Amino acid sequence: MSGEELRLPRSQAVNERLHALVPGGAHTYAKGDDQYPQDLAPVISHGRGAHVWDVDGNRYIEYGSGLRSVSLGHAHPRVLEAVRRELDRGGNFVRPSVVEAEAAERFLATVPTAEMVKFAKNGSDATTAAVRLARAVTGRVRVALCADHPFFSVDDWFIGTTPMSAGIPAETTELTVTFPYGDLAATEELLDRHRGEIACLILEPAAQTEPPPGYLAGLRELADRHGCVLVFDEMITGFRWSEAGAQGLYGVVPDLSTFGKALGNGFAVSALAGRRALMERGGLRHDEDRVFLLSTTHGAETHALAAAMAVQATYTEEGVTARLHTLGERLAAGVRDAAAAMGVGNHLVVRGRASNLVYATLDERGRPSQEYRTLFLRRLLTGGVLAPSFVVSAALDEADVDRTVDVVGQACAVYRKALDAGDPTPWLGGRPVRPVFRRRA
Repeated sequence: MSGEELRLPRSQAVNERLHALVPGGAHTYAKGDDQYPQDLAPVISHGRGAHVWDVDGNRYIEYGSGLRSVSLGHAHPRVLEAVRRELDRGGNFVRPSVVEAEAAERFLATVPTAEMVKFAKNGSDATTAAVRLARAVTGRVRVALCADHPFFSVDDWFIGTTPMSAGIPAETTELTVTFPYGDLAATEELLDRHRGEIACLILEPAAQTEPPPGYLAGLRELADRHGCVLVFDEMITGFRWSEAGAQGLYGVVPDLSTFGKALGNGFAVSALAGRRALMERGGLRHDEDRVFLLSTTHGAETHALAAAMAVQATYTEEGVTARLHTLGERLAAGVRDAAAAMGVGNHLVVRGRASNLVYATLDERGRPSQEYRTLFLRRLLTGGVLAPSFVVSAALDEADVDRTVDVVGQACAVYRKALDAGDPTPWLGGRPVRPVFRRRA
């Protein structure tokens, strides 16, 4: 009844190998097989454009590629050409490569609200560097992060606030406080309560909802008035909101911002950017105490920086951000129509900016449900759609989107049956999917 049309014996075998060798069976928790229906966690063989193939030979239309990082599509020719050119010239030297200057110039031209930039390999290093720098320049120890945004860093200052806090001293976690998104009064109350203690406010400038009118400018004013650093985590909003990120779209300039994901189209590169007066504290041209900002052996590998430059050129020359929005609008409208036609429009809910769509699966009483998410994912996979989210890549075409909508309609027919039965269990095919952040395995 559920999943009988799809069998993944080779993927299951590789998943077993992975769990025997790699804690969690994947190198990113969000890619773990616990995020997928039982026995339907495909292991990928290869990808091209907006499609991937698993080791069992099945082809899928893919969404959320590389956890939103592969926004141009897999094996993008322009990016690969730039990478191959640098691979033939050597990738890492004992002194900086000229590519490092070129990549910095390109980034600061793309994100002109920043004055300096330093590259790294992952987003966590960049956001933690921002926090460290904020603490150094303010002389304060508390960090205030937005409680409504799901992830900032693998480092203790953030992970200690999640249910997966094992191994993190309580003394560290106590230094992190939270504020709600969109509520200036609550943030001001927090700053007043910890007056003179908070080094920075860190948040995604936008997520599943647009910032309320005046909100980001209000945060800017609060940060200035209370003497703390305003940090925008643009790992997701960077490029997907505009080529210059959310700060470029909304016109509010943070002190520091962090970029990653789409920056390399799957190649490992991230960036910490910001005001020269702050960033120079991690440099050599000042008389203050030095800040260990970012110093990574592989942070400036030439091929990754070349990939970043090619990505930025492609975005600006080909209008990629606009294309992502157009594709997302078509997908969102189609999914909503398909859900409404099957009578589940109040249960399968599409949310977010068109370039960054997610969906919620709600039960009979309108509550978020992992069981209904499992049912929905299982039907999508059976229909050849790999979609833990509906985050589009520019490699999709209208036919891919329309095919996805057709599969969603078929999944919604099953969703309706489960709602009518008042129990999705017969359609799950095993245990339900699990949230990433939970205390017990």
